[in-house]
Amino acid sequence: MTQLYEKSAVELAALIRNRDVSSREVVQAHLDRIAQVNGAVNAITVVLEDTALAAADAADAAEPQGPFHGVPFTIKENIDLLGQPTTNGVPAFAEAMPTQDAPVVARMKAAGAIPIGRTNMPEMGLRLSTDNPLRGRTLNPWNAALTAGGSSGGDGVALATGMTPFGLGNDIGGSLRNPAYCNGIASLKPTRGRIPHALSLEPQDAGMAVQAMLVEGPMARSVADLQAGLSVLAGRDPRDPVSVDAPLQGPAPQQKRAALVTDVPGGAIPAATVREIERAGDILRAAGWQVAPATPPELERVSEIWGFVLAADFSVLLPLLQNVLSAPLHTVIGQLCDQFAPSKMPSPQVHAERARLNRLWSEFFETYPVVIGPTWCQTPWLADADLDPKTGLAMIEDTVRFITPGNALGLPSVALPMGAADGLATGIQVYADLWREDLCLDAAAQIEAQVETPTPIDPVAAKAA
Repeated sequence: MTQLYEKSAVELAALIRNRDVSSREVVQAHLDRIAQVNGAVNAITVVLEDTALAAADAADAAEPQGPFHGVPFTIKENIDLLGQPTTNGVPAFAEAMPTQDAPVVARMKAAGAIPIGRTNMPEMGLRLSTDNPLRGRTLNPWNAALTAGGSSGGDGVALATGMTPFGLGNDIGGSLRNPAYCNGIASLKPTRGRIPHALSLEPQDAGMAVQAMLVEGPMARSVADLQAGLSVLAGRDPRDPVSVDAPLQGPAPQQKRAALVTDVPGGAIPAATVREIERAGDILRAAGWQVAPATPPELERVSEIWGFVLAADFSVLLPLLQNVLSAPLHTVIGQLCDQFAPSKMPSPQVHAERARLNRLWSEFFETYPVVIGPTWCQTPWLADADLDPKTGLAMIEDTVRFITPGNALGLPSVALPMGAADGLATGIQVYADLWREDLCLDAAAQIEAQVETPTPIDPVAAKAA
């Protein structure tokens, strides 16, 4: 018999709506699962047991009000949740209490969802591995010696181990998609502006990198949950002037064509990932799609522009972060700022190049409305390899060679699990043009229907001793 903690958020909502189970039973099942496995992985930093159970009782006493009525969810520690500090994973912000919920949290609550826990992240969200001096390391449940991904690593692990059916994270350099790949779960990185981002703590207004590239997004174990999450989270909020109301469905493409990217300039993609990309292509082909190998324009230049946009902000912030970040991370961020120093490419040129690349990619999507490729161009590496002062930055750049288009160009993307290989989760990434989350999700759903979901799993931390 399938346990409640193994079910998707959409399935749990249906069970609660039909009175087959109570919200209290669902919340308690996840609290029990947290008690059972969180000690082995350190994904959930604060368990909201009392408030979650009280909210569950209130949900059971009321008529269902929204698509997530009575369903628990988790929230990354850089997203405002009233009553809990927005720590950003650093001791300096351990008591930083927000004055209101973030828009994404408010919308989940309005849809009936119940906060059950806060989840771990790296310092200020600035690593592809989840560890910080305030909360400690989050362990990859497949192999505790390897990175769990970052920066939304706590939610990735909580989902992979059945401690939550739905999580909220964010993404400026793959932070929704990195932990999805490392842990075997799904995530949606939306178009910038699709889902509002806002803080109630100062500084409320950020630089161009955040304005242009940072997004909030859903994490789950199924595409259906991502679709439900998008329907709740999307839309204009005045606290985020970049956010917009835009249709969630666009016109059907004239031809159902998908590009398969199995060769990314700059290095080899893991063989297991290539196999899964080709398997996804076979699934779509059998469903009537035209599928062909193709590479989107100027991938190396896209990654370079991503670096320059980030470094323009980081170069200003780096002196201010000296006493906030640990020394090894401060060093790596400094190396990134040196490599992509604003003096090497003036801001007008950076943004002109970004616009040119956006145009080239939109033209490419006219031919191939969906693009399927790797999430990471590496398999998960040792948890602190990104902090190596000699090799860390180059390894990070190699890892995210197909992550960066989503941020540099603002594109939507679904990270989709495809099973396991060599004892680790594996997966693919599905891109589409701006505002076409529907194409990403539709293609991902067709692929997912033919693939066995690899999670939830029990942590295997002991194997990595």
